[in-house]
Amino acid sequence: MSAVLQALATPRRREILRVVWSRELAHADIHRAFPDVTKGAISHHLKVLSEAGLVESRWEGNHRYFRARKDELGSLCAWLEEMWSSALGRLAVAAELEAARRGPRPGRKRKARPARRASRRKDGKR
Repeated sequence: MSAVLQALATPRRREILRVVWSRELAHADIHRAFPDVTKGAISHHLKVLSEAGLVESRWEGNHRYFRARKDELGSLCAWLEEMWSSALGRLAVAAELEAARRGPRPGRKRKARPARRASRRKDGKR
């Protein structure tokens, strides 16, 4: 799992994985999606993703096609969900302990109400 996390630690690799997530693409098509990156850099990122088991490739003629291996992220997703639910549980307990330590919140002070105007009776007297 550490190889997967290391591969996903780079934002560019996460973007490349996003590009090939829903469809298989040729190396040249992936490169076109990132015009500010050299073909060599794209190749390097794809190699790291491939070694981590996140993408797979196949040759067809002179073209190499890449696609995401979504099943490899299954264990990572389960681990992340467990980690977050555990962390949220610890945070909730810590917040409850802090609230108990501080005791009940003091009541809010009420704003003074403006004095009521004396209502006039129908005959005009107060």
